[in-house]
Amino acid sequence: MLAREPERWQYWGGANSVEFGFFIFFAAVTIISALVVVIARSPVHSALALMVCLVQVAALFILLGSPFLAAIQIFVYVGAVMVLFLFVIMMLDVREAARVRFLRGGTFPTLAVLVLLGAEMLVLLLNSKRFPVSTAGGTGTLKELSTTLFTDYLFPFEVASVILLVALVGAIVLARSEAD
Repeated sequence: MLAREPERWQYWGGANSVEFGFFIFFAAVTIISALVVVIARSPVHSALALMVCLVQVAALFILLGSPFLAAIQIFVYVGAVMVLFLFVIMMLDVREAARVRFLRGGTFPTLAVLVLLGAEMLVLLLNSKRFPVSTAGGTGTLKELSTTLFTDYLFPFEVASVILLVALVGAIVLARSEAD
């Protein structure tokens, strides 16, 4: 809906105000939960806030008219990756990690860098001509998505899978070396 009809989002009133309201709500909850991921002292609270953030991104995908991407977001990220994160957190000594912080007093510089990077990303996205409103020439079907993913974006897809594999092997090696 959003990708095909961008003029619908340029006003507050009319029949689209409910849809726009949901978009603003989901985007605000996404941003707030992402900030909680960074600010929270407990790794478990950070993981749960990340899960809320990922569910809100799935809700944004539904608003964009992509239920397949929303389902993949829920299954892959909220289901699999969050279970992996929580498994690693449970294997670590969470009480010790919660007691000793990495950077004492590092919340303000972290937030300053976060706001700076967010503003930079927003300026770059608004001024860029490389990201058109709709990159797909058709109706956005699953066949077009898979064709684009496995032809134009095959290398980044494979790099992401190798990075996830290395992270999984690293977590197993760390867990086994502490147990032995």
